[in-house]
Amino acid sequence: MPKPFGPTDCSWLLETSKELVWAVREQNTIVGGSAVDYTIEELKKKTVAQLREIAEKIEHEALHGYKTMHKEQLLLALCKALGIETHIHHRVVGIKKSEIKAQIRGLKAERDAALEAHDHKRLKMVRRKIHRLKRSIREATV
Repeated sequence: MPKPFGPTDCSWLLETSKELVWAVREQNTIVGGSAVDYTIEELKKKTVAQLREIAEKIEHEALHGYKTMHKEQLLLALCKALGIETHIHHRVVGIKKSEIKAQIRGLKAERDAALEAHDHKRLKMVRRKIHRLKRSIREATV
């Protein structure tokens, strides 16, 4: 009967993987890091002093004069140097946005007709529908 594979049998593998992780981390800090090390959200949470420490390790023309930059300028320069996208893209998941937008356009025409006819009940109902549809798009945005 084979001996069960236990934690003592793979201790060498664990040590090797730890060494590999530390070597990769050390290489990234020597080079100055890469875009996968930071996200725009992480950088925004850091202080100016922390951002300047990061900028100190990176040689890039966008970071020239990093010691005198304010936080917003430093963020943009770091993003440019690290290749991080500064705009956060949102997408709608789980619903068909184009169909809802088409419904909203139809309801807006209905709203304008109700406004011209001075039909306040209909106007209120149509405005609420538009509001709920827009809200459903916002809730489905990730």
